[in-house]
Amino acid sequence: MLLQPQTAADADEALPYQDPGLPVPQRVADLLGRMSLAEKIGQMTQAERVDVDADPSLITDNRLGSVLSGGGSVPAENTPTAWADMVDRYQQAALDTPLGIPLLYGVDSVHGHGNLLGATVFPHNIGLGATRDPALVERIGHITAEETRASGPQWVFAPCICVARDDRWGRTYESFGETPSLVTSMETAIDGLQGAPGQLDEPDRVLATAKHFAGDGLTAYDDSLADTGSYPIDQGIDRVTRAEFDRLALAPYVPAIKEHHVGSVMPSFSSTDFNGGDTDDAVKMHANADLLTTWLKQQQGFDGFVISDWRAIRQLPGTYADQVKTSVNAGVDMFMEPIQAPNNPTGWDEFIPTLTQLVDTDQVSMARIDDAVSRILTAKFELGLFEHPFTDRTHLAQIGSKAHHAVARQAAAESQVLLRNQRHTLPLRGNHDVYVAGSNADNIGNQTGGWTLTWQGGSTNVVPGTTILDGIERSARGAVTYSETAEKRIPRKADGIVVVGETPYAEGFGDVGGPQWAWDPADGGVPRQKQTMRLSDADTRAVQKVCAQAKSCTVVVVSGRPMVIPPALLRQIDALVASWLPGSEGAGVSDVLFGRRPFTGKLPVSWPRTVAQEPINVGDPGYDPLYRYGFGLRTR
Repeated sequence: MLLQPQTAADADEALPYQDPGLPVPQRVADLLGRMSLAEKIGQMTQAERVDVDADPSLITDNRLGSVLSGGGSVPAENTPTAWADMVDRYQQAALDTPLGIPLLYGVDSVHGHGNLLGATVFPHNIGLGATRDPALVERIGHITAEETRASGPQWVFAPCICVARDDRWGRTYESFGETPSLVTSMETAIDGLQGAPGQLDEPDRVLATAKHFAGDGLTAYDDSLADTGSYPIDQGIDRVTRAEFDRLALAPYVPAIKEHHVGSVMPSFSSTDFNGGDTDDAVKMHANADLLTTWLKQQQGFDGFVISDWRAIRQLPGTYADQVKTSVNAGVDMFMEPIQAPNNPTGWDEFIPTLTQLVDTDQVSMARIDDAVSRILTAKFELGLFEHPFTDRTHLAQIGSKAHHAVARQAAAESQVLLRNQRHTLPLRGNHDVYVAGSNADNIGNQTGGWTLTWQGGSTNVVPGTTILDGIERSARGAVTYSETAEKRIPRKADGIVVVGETPYAEGFGDVGGPQWAWDPADGGVPRQKQTMRLSDADTRAVQKVCAQAKSCTVVVVSGRPMVIPPALLRQIDALVASWLPGSEGAGVSDVLFGRRPFTGKLPVSWPRTVAQEPINVGDPGYDPLYRYGFGLRTR
C-alpha cells in the first residue's frame, strides 16, 4: 500500500515547523501559533479505531490527533501488513488536514504486541519481576518496540510501574512486584521501548507510557462489593497516609521521569483518600490537580503528556461538561474517549464540542490548552512523524522471528521460581517416562493470559509458540503420556508433572470476588470460572492422583499471582514451581524442569498460606507467608 503525504509541506517553501533542522521547541511554537482552537482540541482527542475505520474522513474533518486499538480491536486480517496498512490509511486522513499534523497511534503492548497475531508474546510483568534481570527486561522492551512500530503503532500504553500490594487485585500480573525497589529496577523496560534520548524517531522505538498514575496497586479491598458484580479492588480507593502513598505509589515515577525520560503518563481509575478512609474525601486520579500538575509536572519536571484511561473521566462527579473541565484543569492533556456504539452513544464526538464550549466561556484557559497541545506536538516531532509519517516497515519480517522467540524462551526460563524441591526432584534426569496432567499443560491461551489477542485473553486463544507440554515432549528422554484430568493410567515409575493454575482475565474481572466474563465470542455466553486464588477441583484431583501414583510429582502453577496450596496437598508434592504467565514459549518452562537451564527466579510477591492473609507484604507486622518475598530455590 503506497501512500504519499499530502500536507502543507508540498508548498514551494517549507514553514518553520516543517524544517527538521530547527530545534523541536521552535517547531512546536511555530505550529502552535498557526493552529485554530478546533485544531488544538482535535490534537487533545483520541478515538478508537472502530469509531473511524469505516470513514477515516472523520479524522480529517475533526482534526483528530490520535487513534488507539483497545484490547482485541484489530484489522479484519490480523497480520503485520494489514496493521501497517490500517495505520497508514488513518495517517493519510490526518495528513489531509490543512496543517498536515500526523496521527499518533496507541496500543496496549504490555507483554509484546499482544493484539497482533504472530507477534512475540513475553511473560507478563510479574514473571519478569521474578527474573531480577533488568537487562533482559530492557531487551524485551526493545523487541516489543520493534515489532509494534514495524506494524504501524508508534506509541504503547506500557509499562505498568504499579506496586501490587494485594494479590486479590486482577491486575497483579501487570506489576513487577510488591516493593517499589523491585519495580524501579525493572523500569529499564522504558529504555527498551524508547531508546536513549534522541532515538524515538528510529524505526525500532516507540513512545512509552508509565501507568497507572498513581496507586492503582494500592487500593483497598472492599468486602461489601465481593460477588456483587462490581470490582471489589480494581479502580478502588487508596486508604493510606500521604507518606505511605509517596513511598508505595509515587516513588517509582521519580526515576521513570528523571532517569528513563518516559514520554507519557496514564492516570489510574483509582482514588486517593489520605484522611483515614472517609470516602467522602476520596479524589479520583483524573481529577487530582495536586498530583497530576503540582507533583508530576511541576515538582518532578515531567515534560511529556498525560493521556486519560478508557473513558475514565466519566467516573468523575457532575455533568459531562463538569468532568471535562475538572480533568483538563487537573492536568490531563489527551483524552481517550472512544464511542464504539451502541454501548457508548457518545465519546470523542461529545468531548470536542464540550471542551470548545468550556474554552469559549473561559472555564478552561487557552494557556492550559496550549500547554497540553505543546506536549503532544513535542512527542510527535521527537517521534519523527512530521518527516516520516507512514509506517517504516524495515523490521516487518522480524515480527515473531526465531531470534525474538529465543528471548521469550529465555525470559520464561528465568521467570520460573522453584518453591519446593523434596529429594532433589528437579531437575528431572535420566530416561524415565513422564506423565503430564493439569488444565494448563497444553493451553497456550491460559499460559499467555489476559491482554493477548483480546482484552481478557482466553483459553481458546492460539498464538505461535510452544505449550509447556510441547517443551516437555521435546525435553524428555522417555515416553510422554498426557492426560489433562489424569484419567489415563499412571505408570508408577514415571515422573509426574501436573500443570495447574488460572484461566485468563484482565483488570476488574480478575479481582477475587469480581464479576465473571462471558462476552468473548469463544465463551459462547458461558461465564468463565470464578477467580479465587485457589486451584480448581479438577486440578486438585489431578495433583492428588498423580502425586499418589507417580514416581515423583512436580506441580507447576501457571497464574497471574500466587495460588493457595493447602498444607495437606503441599505435603503430597515433591517439587513446586511458580511459573506465572510465561508467554508464548512454554519450552522455557521445560528448560528448567529438565536442567537445560538452572532455576534462578525469586518471588516478586509474597506467597500466602491462605487468601485470608491478603494483603500480605514483606515488612508487615507478623509477616508469615508460605513463601517469603524474594524466596527461590536454585539448581546447579
